[in-house]
Amino acid sequence: MKLDSSLSAVVTGGASGLGLATVRALREAGVKVAIFDINEDSGQAIAAEVGATFCQVDIMSEDSVLAGFEAARAAQGQERILVHCAVVSKGGKTVSKDKETGGFKRMSTQDYAISAEGVLVASYRIASIAALGMAALDPLEDGERGSILLTSSAAAQDGQVGQVAYGSLKAGVNGMVLPMARDLMELGIRVNAIMPGIFATPPMLRFKDMNPAMYESLNNSVPFPKRLGKPEEFAGLALEITRNSYINAQLFRIDGAIRFPPR
Repeated sequence: MKLDSSLSAVVTGGASGLGLATVRALREAGVKVAIFDINEDSGQAIAAEVGATFCQVDIMSEDSVLAGFEAARAAQGQERILVHCAVVSKGGKTVSKDKETGGFKRMSTQDYAISAEGVLVASYRIASIAALGMAALDPLEDGERGSILLTSSAAAQDGQVGQVAYGSLKAGVNGMVLPMARDLMELGIRVNAIMPGIFATPPMLRFKDMNPAMYESLNNSVPFPKRLGKPEEFAGLALEITRNSYINAQLFRIDGAIRFPPR
């Protein structure tokens, strides 16, 4: 798929971190971009800066997501590219010590369900709505109509203590890729996922000032290069997957060769 001004894209979580880097890279390639994000202030500011369309979207709400796609398509046409970076998840151990009672407590089913909605259900929701719109497009070379790129995590394979929800549900995202790609193969829509390791996004960058020793330890935990990933490196991979029409139903781990220990 040749990336140029004839194409439209939707990037969820596009107001910060990996999503923002992807928005910038797509705009540099000339692609029209709609930013889906819950944060209106930063979303509007970034959209104005890079020349994108901002749609305030809550990925936990079907109505909000549908309204976002409707607004994006009205502004810039049907998207051929979806990069889904947004996520909502709760941390917690399956069973842990309860400091208040001295006994034990478990991560609640409700907290797990919230994570399931924000990781796995949201990924299906957004990908399937995008695919439905792409299906009606005229095919490009090789019969391609669109590219869907989901964001998984290295934690899908190396889930740490306190990541029972996040790790298992990102593994579910991995498991979605092949059957969805097969569902959509006759429509010419590709489905892939990226599994980032530790990246220098706002949550991690907070440690740089708050706890420099911990931040340095995170850098040193990466085999090579000994640093956190740059959001631009994620975006570069996202664009290559989008460009290369022979990449389909694949999982790409980008992590400097790190393998997470239990904690």
